[in-house]
Amino acid sequence: MNKRKIILKTVGLTKHYGGVKALVNADFSMFRDEHIAIVGDNGAGKSTFVRNITGVEQPTSGTIFFDEKIIRFRSPTDARDHGIETVYQNLALADDLDVPANIFLGREIEYFRFGPLSWLNKSVMRQRSLELLEKTGIKISNIGQPVISMSGGQRQCVAISRAAGWDSKLIIMDEPTAALGIQETTKVENIIRGLKDRGIPVIIVSHNLRQVFDLVDRIVVFRQGKIVGVVDTKEVSGNDVVAMITGVDKGVHDQANHV
Repeated sequence: MNKRKIILKTVGLTKHYGGVKALVNADFSMFRDEHIAIVGDNGAGKSTFVRNITGVEQPTSGTIFFDEKIIRFRSPTDARDHGIETVYQNLALADDLDVPANIFLGREIEYFRFGPLSWLNKSVMRQRSLELLEKTGIKISNIGQPVISMSGGQRQCVAISRAAGWDSKLIIMDEPTAALGIQETTKVENIIRGLKDRGIPVIIVSHNLRQVFDLVDRIVVFRQGKIVGVVDTKEVSGNDVVAMITGVDKGVHDQANHV
């Protein structure tokens, strides 16, 4: 029987801002074939954890293992170059550019470059963008329109397709449907399920417990800068998770079932 491999692991990950302990001894493990949700109240440490594993910030102490190697990313670009793509809540799209330009932002395909001048191969970028959208299950009728003219759901789909289209080893999504309506939320959730079918691991940061239980294998609960629970979605209820988030029945629920 093949042993499941771990794609991301942190040991004792800690981040202090002066005297404020935003993240304390976070031990986290994630298999290559699973989807995980990170939940907790505002200020619980979720965003700090994500910023430290993606190179936005440097941890005060602790160790990060990615793809079975000890690593500390110097920047989000460094993390992306190693295979971690992050879809932020603000999407980080260039509003005035079209879909291919956004998908290839920072990865442009050029006919040639002469000093600071370059000539982009827009036809190849367009064709590859169509292929990426199809592979991700995303339908956009006119990919040549500026993304600022698109709906929130379409914009989110562009951001996800950009993250999923580059042989990503891990995708992190920050509140992927927070600003979307019911229909657009359903479309994005179906895309996330498609990533699961393709074997792409995903971390979802979300306050939406219904979504969490529908989409992920395990839930990691943060409270007051610490990981206070790691549970299988098939083995707990929403009330159990809320109890861990709030600290109710603390003695029962503060047991993390780490890998």
